[in-house]
Amino acid sequence: MGGGAAGRPGERGVEQVSPVCACEDNRGEEFGSVGDLSPGAPVSAMLIPFAKAHGAKNDFLLTWADEAPGVDLSAVAVAICERNTGIGADGWLVCERPADGMRIRLFNPDGGEVEMSGNGTRCAAAWAMANGYEPEAIKIRTGGGEKQLRRLQRQGTRFVFEMNMGRPVIEAEREALVVGSEIVNCTILNVGNPQCAVFVENFDFDWAAMGAAIERDPRFPKRTNVSFVKHVDGLTLAVRFFERGVGVTNSSGTGSTGAAVAAIARGIVGRSVTVETPAGPLEFHWPSADEDVVMVGPAELIGTGTFYFLDGHDA
Repeated sequence: MGGGAAGRPGERGVEQVSPVCACEDNRGEEFGSVGDLSPGAPVSAMLIPFAKAHGAKNDFLLTWADEAPGVDLSAVAVAICERNTGIGADGWLVCERPADGMRIRLFNPDGGEVEMSGNGTRCAAAWAMANGYEPEAIKIRTGGGEKQLRRLQRQGTRFVFEMNMGRPVIEAEREALVVGSEIVNCTILNVGNPQCAVFVENFDFDWAAMGAAIERDPRFPKRTNVSFVKHVDGLTLAVRFFERGVGVTNSSGTGSTGAAVAAIARGIVGRSVTVETPAGPLEFHWPSADEDVVMVGPAELIGTGTFYFLDGHDA
């Protein structure tokens, strides 16, 4: 899960400040009518505090669960993630506070709730640590299982984490998938969410259109994330991403995991591999098929702000 950074045209309400949330007094506060969008139709709004972060330019908005009580989370996700009329992000993370045992729920820009994001989970860990969580290791419960992260570096609002991605499940190591008039060579697997890793010689074709077709192929009843994997050498892969419910992104933690696992399983790279994404590299190590995959990657906090969620908001 397109990357993004602060200051993108159309993104509003993001202030370059200390990552510690500056919106404590606005937890779920309603502020009556904000004017009529049509004659006789008052619109109520809720103030939704958020932080913004990115993991390798895969950007997310984060809100504590107790700061968004009683709202339609899917509707908020659609509105807040919209890049022209909302804040803009690849996903919205609703987080339980670490003191309660940190749990995160991830909503895509289309409003759908999905299992997890590797990049997003690192962002959640960074946010917790910027808000007073002191240990260097943290466990975070996701829809794809509990993930363990260990802070390797911190420089201000920038973090580097080692993250246990769990044990992958390979459903089909080598599958010929018919997409339109083409047959694509892919590996189908699950790394906490569904992945289809398509092996290609280059990226000189409309891989985004192919990704959109594969995402909704009947082979995948819950849809799938798609990565296009180019073998560079025995230690390196180059990858492009089309994420379920999002579209093209510059980076994906789980997509990179799927690409790495698929390439390792096929024997075309070693057990340690660098995945080069358009946003920069992620490092992976998979000791054996019976062990968990470990990812090393960054997370950076960008700022905090407040989103005005309007009833009937048309994103």
